[in-house]
Amino acid sequence: MQHILHTPLTKQALAPLKAGDTVLLSGVVYTARDAAHARMAELLDKGEPLPFALEGAAVYYVGPTPERPGCAIGAAGPTTSGRMDAYTPRLLDLGLACMIGKGKRSQAVKDAVVRNGAVYLAAIGGAGALMSGSVQSCEIIAWSDLGCEAVRRLTVQDMPLTVLLDAHGGDLYESGPAAYLGQHRTIHA
Repeated sequence: MQHILHTPLTKQALAPLKAGDTVLLSGVVYTARDAAHARMAELLDKGEPLPFALEGAAVYYVGPTPERPGCAIGAAGPTTSGRMDAYTPRLLDLGLACMIGKGKRSQAVKDAVVRNGAVYLAAIGGAGALMSGSVQSCEIIAWSDLGCEAVRRLTVQDMPLTVLLDAHGGDLYESGPAAYLGQHRTIHA
């Protein structure tokens, strides 16, 4: 099933999503990778505000390449999400609603997704140019010294994504292979 979502995201908007569903996401999405997550953790430890409000926010694990003339952003393919797992449960508990990346997540992240009614969405790996086509604007809002890992505010329109982890404990990395193997056995039985 395909869903159309707009940020900021609410638990009510995310509740119908199931692992394997597709999403067209529009609105503001923030970028943050390893170094930015470490800095956000430092700010939280000091009781200082983050560069963006977490409540209902979507974070894309991406380090885009420089934009070409006339483009809002360069290639914007996802990075491996597991590198942010140490920071993610805390951010979800503080209101982060959606993560966008690629790859499996730890059990602690899966538990925090369910506990907070959040989702984890997959962007198409290896297709950074395709993903950048959804980005209408891009602005660095924090830590420009981090280069491609600086925190950016993207405005996206109909970004094509797939639900990997849903708010109910569904995990496409588990259900997808099981469904394939079930069909494969039926066909060859």
